[in-house]
Amino acid sequence: MKISSIAKSLVAGLAAGATAAVTAVQDQVLTTGEGVTIVLAMLGAWGITWAVPNRPKTDA
Repeated sequence: MKISSIAKSLVAGLAAGATAAVTAVQDQVLTTGEGVTIVLAMLGAWGITWAVPNRPKTDA
């Protein structure tokens, strides 16, 4: 199965953002700092996932 780098990074960013968001709203209040943390988690996951290449196929 071939997954493009864009799709892979979008899923990683959404997963990181959702995880940060769930943690941030445990007290049912979203502060500015928590919002920044969510955005940074998404951007970090997008950037790291985009930068790391997929493993090359082997003939095994």
